[in-house]
Amino acid sequence: MQSTNWTPEHCAALRENFAKGLSYAQIAAAINAAFKTAFTRNAVLGRAKRMGLAESDRAEFQRKPWPKRSPKARQPSLAKSSLGKSSLGKSRQRRLPEMWWPVPKFKRTEKAELRCVEIDPRHLSLIDLAPSDCRYPYGGDAEGEAITFCGHPRREGSSYCPAHFNLSRGPGSASERAAVAIALKLVEAA
Repeated sequence: MQSTNWTPEHCAALRENFAKGLSYAQIAAAINAAFKTAFTRNAVLGRAKRMGLAESDRAEFQRKPWPKRSPKARQPSLAKSSLGKSSLGKSRQRRLPEMWWPVPKFKRTEKAELRCVEIDPRHLSLIDLAPSDCRYPYGGDAEGEAITFCGHPRREGSSYCPAHFNLSRGPGSASERAAVAIALKLVEAA
């Protein structure tokens, strides 16, 4: 960063070059050549403003507003081909979908009863669970009700005991469960 110590000789050269109408970059180059300094254009500009040199004296260097363009109106395309399509082409035409799907009307349904297994849970808290205990949750439905866990020995490779594993996954292998899900979607669609 350039030192902010401007000597009176530098300030006098700035005033003199400013009066000649040089740009700030040209003034910086002239001062640097005369005094072997390294002032930048921005340093000269900042010093000129602090010295009170008026910007209005440099009206030819001020930014002029951009001229406003007059808006161009588009010519309406009235040319139609024999098929009644616009000459603009298919890509610019607005087309409605060929088939409208009706919005389905949903009926209010009763709350589904969840499946449950015939197992008596141990109702352990999260802190009391061992690494080999089933983590199937119970409770927490009502506000303030504590959540407990099954706590029976879990199935290998799962977080649940065999009864809760089958309840959450359904019987069969992963591919059999996927086939059942696809079959259910086909039945629903029919």
